[in-house]
Amino acid sequence: MHFVTFILKNLTRRPTRTALTVLGLAVSVGSMIALLGISENFRSSMSDTFEKRGVDLVGVASGAADQLSSEVDEAIVDRVRAMPEVAGIDAALVELSEMTLREPRNENDTPPSSQVLVQAWLPDNFGYDDLEIRAGRKLSAEDAGQHRCMVGYKFAENNNKGVGDTITLLRTKFTIVGVFKSFNVYENGCIITLLKEYQELSGRKRKVTGFSLRVKKSAANPDEDVETVRQKILALADSDGKKFRVTVERPEKYLNDSAHLKIAKAMAWIVSLVALFIGVISMLNTMAMSVLERTQEIGILRAVGWPRGRIIRMVLGEAVFLGVAAALVGAVGAVVTTHLLALSPKVNGFIEGGIAPWVVLQGFAITIIIGLIGGAYPAFRAARLLPTEAIRHD
Repeated sequence: MHFVTFILKNLTRRPTRTALTVLGLAVSVGSMIALLGISENFRSSMSDTFEKRGVDLVGVASGAADQLSSEVDEAIVDRVRAMPEVAGIDAALVELSEMTLREPRNENDTPPSSQVLVQAWLPDNFGYDDLEIRAGRKLSAEDAGQHRCMVGYKFAENNNKGVGDTITLLRTKFTIVGVFKSFNVYENGCIITLLKEYQELSGRKRKVTGFSLRVKKSAANPDEDVETVRQKILALADSDGKKFRVTVERPEKYLNDSAHLKIAKAMAWIVSLVALFIGVISMLNTMAMSVLERTQEIGILRAVGWPRGRIIRMVLGEAVFLGVAAALVGAVGAVVTTHLLALSPKVNGFIEGGIAPWVVLQGFAITIIIGLIGGAYPAFRAARLLPTEAIRHD
């Protein structure tokens, strides 16, 4: 009998216990893969947006944890736009805003509301060029002061809204003039309106949460050209000679330094580590019971010439097989779960279905480590058994 076949035969002796161990570990591993996958999808989506739109630099307020908490004076946007080295600039005010779900029934009635992502853009933002209009049209400068907006198709589906319908933001009715689809999943669940109008309604005149820009680059030194523009922006000062409170970085560094991405990933790892600790305990318990029940068998194997190293490899091999099986089940479960979540109306504008392959591979690697850690003590305990004592064991 081949060594691997022998290991598999040992695992099938207690099919119920093996199945429950695999299922329990799969839940732990699947949770880890799903959480890390969602965190990575968020970062990947932001990175793809910058890349596909040709963004060279991203600017936010100095010290801001993320774009939602940033506040930049629009004067710096005007100054940057006037630079001859700048090919285009997108300025935006991005925030979670309150959307009233119905009209009040009387003066004492407080209608229910929900939080929705709003992006207030200038009419000439290059971000409009990447939007696929599914109904209606894009916003234009002529819509200024008319309280008009565009909505992502996911938002339209979830709220049963279309062109000509109204939505209430900041106690103001906005008329939908277009429904769009973006390659960015978060834009598909948001509302886009004009910047000046939204600044007045939100009490943030001449303020934006950030900006992104394209640089006119030469073929010879594109990186140097971008860095030159970055330094020029950082050197800008107001009329009093004070430098603007702004941080300008390459998209990759901006994402690496983003506090909300770091927090999301840290939370995913914390929850994952708890789940993995439970998985190690489960594996340790299963393998310890397996060795205890087969004490006499292990004694016979030692008596017929099996060295201690082969006994260790046998027990660890069983643990690794359990881990690989759990990783397969957990990975499939994680992928299916994220796809189902992406279909849910409550979160489909914030979660992207699917998981990056490297996250799945990471899950497999960690599960194998769990198997080795959980099986280490039972394996060495089995190897230390003396053949005569093991055979006499009752």
